[in-house]
Amino acid sequence: METNLLQTKLYTPSLRPSLVPRPHLVAKLDGERPCKLILLSAPAGYGKTTLITEWIAQVQQKTTACWLSLDEDDSDPQQFFSYLAAATRSLSDTQSSLSQFLHSPQPLPAKNLMAAFLNDVTPVSTPFALILDDYHVIESAEIDRVMAFLLDRMPPQMTLVITSRSDPGFPISRLRARGELVELRADDLRFSEVEAAQFLQQNMNLTLSPDQIAALENRTEGWIAGLQMAALSMQNRSDVARFIDNFTGSHRFIMDFLLEEVLNQQPAVVQKFLLETAVLDRLSADLCDAVRQSLPSSQEILEQLETHNLFLISLDNERRWYRYHNLFAELLQQRLHQNITFHADAEGRSVAELHSRASQWYEENGPEIKAIHHAIAANDYERTARLIELAWPTMDGTFQTATWLDWAKTIPVDLIRTRPVLNVAYAWALLNGGELEGAEAHLQDAERWLDTGADTDVSSEESQMIVVDEEQFRTLPASMASARTYYAQAVGDVPNTLKYAQQALDLLPEDDFIRRGPAASILGLVYWADGKLEAAYQTLAMAMNGFRQAGQILFAISGTYGLADMRIAQGRLGEAVKTYERALKLALEQGEPAIRGTTDIYWGLRMLSFERGDTETANRYLLKSEELGEEAALPDWPYRRFRGQARIKEIEGAFDVALKLLDEAERIYIRTPVPNVRPVGALKAQVRIKQSELAKAREWADEQSLSVDDDLSYLREFEHITLARLLIAEYKNTQTERFILEAVSLLNRLLKPALDEQRMGSVLEILVVQALAYEAQGDISSSQMSLERALTIAEPEGYVCLFINEGIPMAQLLSTIADREIMPNYVGKLLAAFEDVGQGSVDTSVQPSADQPLVDPLSKRELEILMLIAAGLKNKEIADQLVISLNTVLYHIKNIYGKLGVNKRTLAVAKAKEINLI
Repeated sequence: METNLLQTKLYTPSLRPSLVPRPHLVAKLDGERPCKLILLSAPAGYGKTTLITEWIAQVQQKTTACWLSLDEDDSDPQQFFSYLAAATRSLSDTQSSLSQFLHSPQPLPAKNLMAAFLNDVTPVSTPFALILDDYHVIESAEIDRVMAFLLDRMPPQMTLVITSRSDPGFPISRLRARGELVELRADDLRFSEVEAAQFLQQNMNLTLSPDQIAALENRTEGWIAGLQMAALSMQNRSDVARFIDNFTGSHRFIMDFLLEEVLNQQPAVVQKFLLETAVLDRLSADLCDAVRQSLPSSQEILEQLETHNLFLISLDNERRWYRYHNLFAELLQQRLHQNITFHADAEGRSVAELHSRASQWYEENGPEIKAIHHAIAANDYERTARLIELAWPTMDGTFQTATWLDWAKTIPVDLIRTRPVLNVAYAWALLNGGELEGAEAHLQDAERWLDTGADTDVSSEESQMIVVDEEQFRTLPASMASARTYYAQAVGDVPNTLKYAQQALDLLPEDDFIRRGPAASILGLVYWADGKLEAAYQTLAMAMNGFRQAGQILFAISGTYGLADMRIAQGRLGEAVKTYERALKLALEQGEPAIRGTTDIYWGLRMLSFERGDTETANRYLLKSEELGEEAALPDWPYRRFRGQARIKEIEGAFDVALKLLDEAERIYIRTPVPNVRPVGALKAQVRIKQSELAKAREWADEQSLSVDDDLSYLREFEHITLARLLIAEYKNTQTERFILEAVSLLNRLLKPALDEQRMGSVLEILVVQALAYEAQGDISSSQMSLERALTIAEPEGYVCLFINEGIPMAQLLSTIADREIMPNYVGKLLAAFEDVGQGSVDTSVQPSADQPLVDPLSKRELEILMLIAAGLKNKEIADQLVISLNTVLYHIKNIYGKLGVNKRTLAVAKAKEINLI
């Protein structure tokens, strides 16, 4: 909807000739040291916008101003960033990544869009200021979060200026502490007695005594709007002294009183104009004429209002567009809505009629969003239904379906039922918002019209079907099939997901890659959820290739992590790496904006390198991912990042940290069509088992109604593997034979379908847990056999962390394998990797004392390292002598310091000698 942007929102307000100069405040804004944020936060009527326009006039020779006046609709991130791109487009050297992102075929998180904005303005070489006027109208936590992101990363030549009636929803205390914030509040902005005197006497042409000025200034507390309204009320009055004496009360009462006085002093024709146009948030002569439909001309009255400074603000240099002062507009609207109709003279106008006329004008002249707003305000449901049905393709294509749904919910259900196209659009909007049951009802309503074969008509009779857009109606069957696919997948109805996905594909031409893409993708996800990984991979790869052929590169690489995950589930780590590398090559060749979608690709490569024990390469990919920030191509990127971080911490033995990361992943989880084959609940249960918190793990299993006798499915395979782990731990804890027998039986059952369907990633994990189960049971021969099978599969792909994650029990099993000289190189590599994460069990000549006077005694390895520290060896020398990594030495030293309660080598040695450890 970029073509429908209101250009008047981008104009810097003109500097009024009657301005009261405020050089001391301008000097504060234009301080000696640069700052990131200028914040003017005060109630309405304190001159925030006027002061910023004065500041702009002062600094315009050295700083370019980019102005954006915000309104309620800008709480939609897509619209907010569309205006942000437009506001900064005139800057020299600015780029266009944000505009390209806004036209992406897939909704992108606000952080992606903000990152693109930053990339666009970073090349600008000269200082510039982005002014966001009336930020208090923004009611979006997502926008607040990315504004904090902007302040953390914006280029040094940029200053952000915000005017608001309240503090913004993002934190500013850190900026204040760093001296990077200039803030002016009501106490700073209120007129002093000197400024009030200048305003009242010179600007408003009032002759007042110093005592009268002081009384007004005192009673308004320097509130500029209050002084202005008081001055208007006193003009042409003979009893000024009495007026001032009676002028008391809070701001609210002052407003009510003064606006009554102002309105009552205006000619009847002006009062009528003010009330009739109170329904408008922007005014032009043509629009006002259309709403009023009466004489005199609106242009004449607008010029008169501006001349008399009657709360009218010009929005452009041509004096074509205006708005009322916010306070004045609010109170006009309050007066207007006190009665259903008002009568300024013999002729009356209903409020609904005024809104309806405004809607008609905006429909003809744009933007359509304003036409919809006024239709809703008029309670004209037929008109609203028609307008939003026409708007759906654009709103859907720009990912503003949440806003569209808010409009649709104002229309009575019975009216929506007569419109099949509107019903399907409504269903899609509900699906996108997670309201699945409501979506189903609207799909059924639309299907009934198609099933009856009713003729289309434009009447409002309930017995006839109403269609506004014939083109949308013709494509309805394919759209409905895709919606059915989405719905069925969301509720786990695999047969119907397959059925409707195929139906959607059959209804679309083979070369319509973009429209076929979503259905084909979901079909691939269905195969994935069903454990048919090769079919899933081929189907999703074909859909992504279609997007690539259609030139939608960003969307084409968006499925990369899904394709890689499928290969990982097949135990094909090498091919997963190649999948990421191909996507990375494509993105780098394409350049912006596709390159901004590579964060999750680098992260995926990092996790695969970590899985293979290549920490150096993993860290290199991590740095690349961090350089790009958190702007990933898909909205569930933060969820996957927290899960990956939790796995790393779990392997390192930092279980509490891992749980916190998993809690955060669970909190931000967004349900998507991607099958959730490794639920966070199961991941947390596995960590609980390692912490010996078996009661909590059992509580999870009971909540999920897990049983060893369950029918098996790929979707619940990971949960059943976790159940087997729990049973093994419960057996070790209680020696109850039933637990271990059930674990072994369940693992044997899980192994067969995994082998049959060549899910070798699952096979590996099952074999590893099976080896641990046999070991716990005392069946060492069977344990070694399962482990050997796992090693045979794992070695070609370079698995390391799969084994390390099992801790000391696995290290001991691997030691028995090493003694038999089976795969010595690979097993040796795995045993060495245990040392790198501090989980090794290498014997040394140093034995810890059984009676160490410590709450948490030092381990053998920690005591050995402590003795080498006492001998004067440096960290690198200790690593070389013990044949372990430097990171492992640092890890152990950190633990030693913590256990001894010290923070230095010398203190550690002194403490150890004091308690006779060395």
